[in-house]
Amino acid sequence: MKPETLAVHAGFESDPATGAVMPPIYQVSTYAQSAPGEHQGFEYSRSDNPTRTPLQKAIAELEHARHGLVFSSGLSAIDAVLNTLKSGDHVVAGDDLYGGTFRLFSRVAVDRGLEFSFVPLHSEAELKAAIRPETKLIWFETPTNPMLRLIDIAMVCRVAKEYGILVGVDNTFMSPMLQNPLDLGADIVMHSITKYINGHSDVVMGCLAVNDENLYARLKFLQNAVGGVPGPMDCFLVLRGIRTLAVRMRQHELGANAVAAFLSKHPKVEATIHPSLISHPDHALAIRQQRGFGGMISFYVRGDLAASKRFLAGLKLFKLAESLGGVESLIEHPAIMTHASVPEEQRLKLGILDNFIRVSVGIEHADDLIADLESGLKAV
Repeated sequence: MKPETLAVHAGFESDPATGAVMPPIYQVSTYAQSAPGEHQGFEYSRSDNPTRTPLQKAIAELEHARHGLVFSSGLSAIDAVLNTLKSGDHVVAGDDLYGGTFRLFSRVAVDRGLEFSFVPLHSEAELKAAIRPETKLIWFETPTNPMLRLIDIAMVCRVAKEYGILVGVDNTFMSPMLQNPLDLGADIVMHSITKYINGHSDVVMGCLAVNDENLYARLKFLQNAVGGVPGPMDCFLVLRGIRTLAVRMRQHELGANAVAAFLSKHPKVEATIHPSLISHPDHALAIRQQRGFGGMISFYVRGDLAASKRFLAGLKLFKLAESLGGVESLIEHPAIMTHASVPEEQRLKLGILDNFIRVSVGIEHADDLIADLESGLKAV
């Protein structure tokens, strides 16, 4: 089944009781049992909920997985993966991560005895040099947040299999429409559903998709035992959002390609980062690994922090806000906003400077977005 068709039909056919073409919202906490331990598959909504179940099936189908699990946030989903590890285990993590993920790893999980190495994963040699005997997990984003570098998923998975290490890929920036890491050998795929999968900036949620039965059983246990699960209304909203995921991603990408081309030629922009551009160092990998270039762009305004602030203040259509992947275009200053929790030394090393801007291109007409950016750049 093609991704466009799968997005419309994944997880749910119709309600057998009523014929409803969308899952009902089961706003319920508990379920009557005919006898102790005898129920109809649901006993308490922390464990399972009839609105959550079709969403988890949809996530699995979209990511070509056997199993999907949803959590109250993307960070909650990542933390479930970390909870499969034990004190003394080592994680090789990409050096360019969402600030919240970096904070979870470096300021929370380390207190549970986990060890982390944050390294660039662009070559096999760099990856192998970071692996230790106690390494149990390799975790990375591709494209990375916010530098939009790509990691060769197949290469990382091949190396990981040599050492018996699990691979987890944050696929948030691509969505299942543009990339499926399990097909390339990954063991775990994670999404911040808050972003493209939901697509309407009205839900916070995360998910995991896996194939291995034992890993699924462990993660399913943790989902229930720790309890970081979303409510039925949020699950319903995501199921609704998924149905337009394919057409939204197509429009996000069309707009981003046009905006990136505009920015790359503007005299008040020092550099533009988007995988569609030939100048992107991973352009060839993007063509090989992805089914598109995505809707995220990063660029450097020509100037300092004051210039960046003047530029951002001059925008009207682009909303200055954290998050991404909604139908509306968002723009932010990573050093002050999403990546403020990353130490300054690490930010500077990555290139997250005072004139660095991250853009989530929405589904508006590209001409209007370009005109808005031109208006902002006049203040630089």
